[in-house]
Amino acid sequence: MECRTTEDVRKIVKDKDISFVQYWFTDVLGVLKSFAITPSELEEGLTEGMGFDGSSIEGFARIHESDMIAKPDPATFQLVPWRSGNRPVARMFCDILNPDGTSYEGDPRYVLKRLLKKVAEDGYTFYVGPELEYFYFKDNTATEYLDAGGYFDSRPLDMAGTLRRETIFAMQEMGIQVEYSHHEVAPSQHEIDLRYDEGLKMADKTMTYRLVVKEIARQHEVYATFMPKPVFGENGSGMHVHQSLFKGNKNAFYDPEDEYSLSDTAKHYIAGLLRHAPEIAAVTNQWVNSYKRLVPGYEAPVYVSWARRNRSAMIRVPMYKPGKETATRMEFRSPDPACNPYLAFAVMLGAGLEGIEKKYELPEPIEEDIFEMNPAERKAHGIKDLPGNLYAAILEAEKSELVRKVLGDHIFNKFIENKTIEWDLYRTHVSQFELDRYLPRL
Repeated sequence: MECRTTEDVRKIVKDKDISFVQYWFTDVLGVLKSFAITPSELEEGLTEGMGFDGSSIEGFARIHESDMIAKPDPATFQLVPWRSGNRPVARMFCDILNPDGTSYEGDPRYVLKRLLKKVAEDGYTFYVGPELEYFYFKDNTATEYLDAGGYFDSRPLDMAGTLRRETIFAMQEMGIQVEYSHHEVAPSQHEIDLRYDEGLKMADKTMTYRLVVKEIARQHEVYATFMPKPVFGENGSGMHVHQSLFKGNKNAFYDPEDEYSLSDTAKHYIAGLLRHAPEIAAVTNQWVNSYKRLVPGYEAPVYVSWARRNRSAMIRVPMYKPGKETATRMEFRSPDPACNPYLAFAVMLGAGLEGIEKKYELPEPIEEDIFEMNPAERKAHGIKDLPGNLYAAILEAEKSELVRKVLGDHIFNKFIENKTIEWDLYRTHVSQFELDRYLPRL
């Protein structure tokens, strides 16, 4: 369904007898928030937006400045597939505004829009293609798998083909183009890959993707989770993010004369991500659990490096295929699917732009298996580590001028404050591991 203007929204709501229109937005952590309005309120909702109490939203306003306005983006209007019937339900993503109509600096969508505007002024379009992995379990205790399949397995090992198929159908109904889906490495772990799109559209699609996966699973009485590492001893779930910059229809990352088919723009962009990766980790990997995935031995990247074929590297540049210049891109492999996509895409883009603006030099690729190197060998190659836990990531982010500049003071401070509280709660918690290990002997 193509919808571009408020007039398109009015017509569709009337023609299809829409019962409710859901207004969607996210808090600073990327948790989806929504409320529904009836068609009788649509005119005001489209022209002026709808007011709400921002003081109850994580990372938004303080209680004495709590009035916020949710102004819907008509281009995001879609019917909600699982609320179909005689009187269907629709949704729109919203921008959050101050009462005077100005953009609210605590809105994650605004953070990404602000940076994309700067990119557009430089003549670029930022394209993103994320690959989100997730698990299915019998319930939310994560104690019973749905299947025992592995990478690319089919039936009888992969028992979630129907779930993935219905999920893809639902996403397609909502205007989300899917490239392919498959079983991932761990038991009951799956992946659905989205066709790349412009940065803001893809952040909206990522939020939609996560909800659709969970909703279709719920309808089948199973539980889907994007938790980065739900099971000890198995691979965690990542979100490999393919990225490129275009100028018009031309891929700014492609250079036919270069040995890697990479332009200077691409090399500087990759170098920017390499240099700033530890600083942005708190945003791309924002939970305590995120760092249970980022450990050696489970395919997730731990070391700051780039390569073409080497999948142990943090950044990979897929090999160029003749005639496929537009497909030239880089793949950032450390983020996980539980991040806030608006903020995560923004800090990735910000790091890449920093590399372009300051012309960072790209080191040579590391094609050897980094997991097999000892510390001295990694040091000789100039390979740094990503932060080993959320606290280390917070420390890197706190001193980062880049992260503060991209997020803005409001979200930067609120995000650091929230993550510090999370770390304090985690470090003071006495876990079952400690009780099992220490109580019998100490």
